[in-house]
Amino acid sequence: MNNRIIHSAVLGAMFLAAGIEPSTAHAGACPADKTGVNVRPMDSTPAKDVTDNVLASIDVSKEPAKIDGRLFRLRRLEIQPGGVVPWHSHGNRPAIIYVVQGDVVEYSSSCSVPIEHKAGDATPELSATSHWWKNTGKTKAILLSADLLPVDAKDPHTM
Repeated sequence: MNNRIIHSAVLGAMFLAAGIEPSTAHAGACPADKTGVNVRPMDSTPAKDVTDNVLASIDVSKEPAKIDGRLFRLRRLEIQPGGVVPWHSHGNRPAIIYVVQGDVVEYSSSCSVPIEHKAGDATPELSATSHWWKNTGKTKAILLSADLLPVDAKDPHTM
């Protein structure tokens, strides 16, 4: 048996022992056959039962990276059951979301099906990303969001 087959068998056994079903889709990602451009229209559901706290920010124009006009910031979002982070775009603000606690569903313009995110998932939000999130679970979801916010953003809590 070659090392690749042994490695796959060991990983499969580890996932099953941990109660995790292996899947062909990456956790927290849109299935490849469901992606596209603007396959989901904009949604007007307003923000509901979500708090957004900026934990820290750095003016990266003053750091060796020298990214003018941007703040690198870290936020903590808490979404209560049934809560909503409203539709927003990342056209000018890349981000990475990390799910600390709970489950949350993302409705993205680039995916025709809802994307489930669970505790431990991290997902990039790139320039093509426009989406909204909803906590469809029974417990509070906690997300950490790291992004490059334009310094001239009118609202420091830009989702």
